[in-house]
Amino acid sequence: MIFWLIALVGGTAFAILQYRLAGARKAWGLQALRGSAVVIVLALILNAPVGWNRVARPYVAVDVSASWLASGDTTLWSRARRAADSVGTDTVLLVGDSVRAGKLPPSPTDVTSHVAPLVERALGAGRAVRLVTDGRIDDPERLSELPGGSSVVIVDGGSRRDAALASLAGPAAAVTGDSVEFTAVVAAGSGGSAAGKVDLSIDGLVLATTAIDSMAAFAEREVRWRVNAGLKAGQRLVRVLVAAPGDALARNDTLYATLDVAAGASAVFASTAPDFDARYALDVLRGTLAVPTRGYYRVAPGQWRVDGSLAAVTEEEVKRSLGEAPIVVLHGDTAAFGPPRSYARGALALMAPPVSRGDEYYPTAAPPSPLLPTFSTLPWDSLPPIEVGEAPRESEWTALTARRGRRLDERKVIVGSALPQRTVVVPAAGLWRWRFRGGRTADTFVSLWGSIFDWLAGETVDLRGPRPAAAWSRVGESIRWRRGGMRDSTALVVLRRRGAARPDSVRLRFGGSSGYTETPPLAAGVYATRVGETDGLLAVNESSEWIPRRASVRAGPVGNAAAAGRAPQSRSAWWLYAIALAALCAEWILRRRIGLR
Repeated sequence: MIFWLIALVGGTAFAILQYRLAGARKAWGLQALRGSAVVIVLALILNAPVGWNRVARPYVAVDVSASWLASGDTTLWSRARRAADSVGTDTVLLVGDSVRAGKLPPSPTDVTSHVAPLVERALGAGRAVRLVTDGRIDDPERLSELPGGSSVVIVDGGSRRDAALASLAGPAAAVTGDSVEFTAVVAAGSGGSAAGKVDLSIDGLVLATTAIDSMAAFAEREVRWRVNAGLKAGQRLVRVLVAAPGDALARNDTLYATLDVAAGASAVFASTAPDFDARYALDVLRGTLAVPTRGYYRVAPGQWRVDGSLAAVTEEEVKRSLGEAPIVVLHGDTAAFGPPRSYARGALALMAPPVSRGDEYYPTAAPPSPLLPTFSTLPWDSLPPIEVGEAPRESEWTALTARRGRRLDERKVIVGSALPQRTVVVPAAGLWRWRFRGGRTADTFVSLWGSIFDWLAGETVDLRGPRPAAAWSRVGESIRWRRGGMRDSTALVVLRRRGAARPDSVRLRFGGSSGYTETPPLAAGVYATRVGETDGLLAVNESSEWIPRRASVRAGPVGNAAAAGRAPQSRSAWWLYAIALAALCAEWILRRRIGLR
């Protein structure tokens, strides 16, 4: 109403002042017509409302993800349908893989529970939301962005005893004869789980069985195995199976993964002074390149051990492995076997801790280098200090610099060169503190070493064609592919799922310099892949919606964004223009009759 008050005062004052100056103070009718016209014009300029605000009816949004059926029956989904029907609305939105308007399906089938699209739609329309869900949302933090007046309705069911495999961690590649470690996480349902067992098998042969005790509701338990990769090279299929009496759901009891076993190592890591820097960097090397990697540690003068199994190995064998590998990483005394460039034929990374310790250096800048695309986004100003020595002067580029106390004595942390072979030198120690702290600093450690190893690899380490970048994935997740040694920017992958009558195919398109691309999600199953003459395996497991987990949201009001008003505005009212024009015309005619111009 403030806009109309401003227009009324302004129009009245303008009309009275104009007729006073014209000497027609008592022409009240004319003043009223002129004032009315000016009031309407000012209201149109201010776009004043021409009615009361009308609050729109809220949306009713229903989570249609498959987690409703994780209890083993459809009772919970039936209750959710009744709860949604009890809220009157003109629009029902289905939320899960996407947000769309429609009728509630007989059974929920979406494989994710994302509410971000719902939040964006509600904000655009300015309407509150009544969200009916089981509480298991993938991005619950977005709900706080909903318009005010929104709320969450939780429909929860009774307790069910269930044991499910939540995740599986292990190497994607290994060398024949190596021992490899796998870690599985078993999650209990809302009613806990009974005691049972977890089996690990490779190509159908059970290699390890571990008994697990009963677990409380939503508890988790890690199960670890160390098994031999075997002497057979090629793609191997790893299966982990959990079995417990009274299990409510069978489709979350199995996880499949692939293991690429090679006859020789594509990357060799050797440390003469094993510490956390060496251990964590080796972990990133294995995870980043996903190629067969072998690590060696010197535990005493002349005594070397293989990472993992700790089997004894001779110094001559270590040097021979370093000379044959396409990628070599040396930590500690990098000249233990002589000048590295004299025997290493592949790309080279030298981790040379400084001799003198004590001074604390803080990363400050990432100059232009081949690693800049990654380094430019890392939070250098929030990392723990490190120790930095003197870098070689013959390097071609510098990727990271640090200053003592953030102000004095700048030193180079990472330097590199491409000729005669790709080489990166890191004259620093203490980077393990980044990984040890966790969170964003741990991600920075992984990004730093991952970008270094990716640059060292180039396109020469792996001569195979495109292959999945991860050992396993889930339904609803995009499939990420690694380019490998392929020169072309496109490739055709033929997929044949076990048990399917016909094969399928997908076209990979690699752009830029990342060496990765993504394709749409696939149905659950084990796929045989073929790219040209190269065969492989792809493991796609059931959606994470079938894994029992606690509710990530609470029932009740949510959201604090302003809801848009629905009052009509004056500029959209055509009749206001007509009234203003009619008033001006009538005033002009009457002014002419009394002799005013």
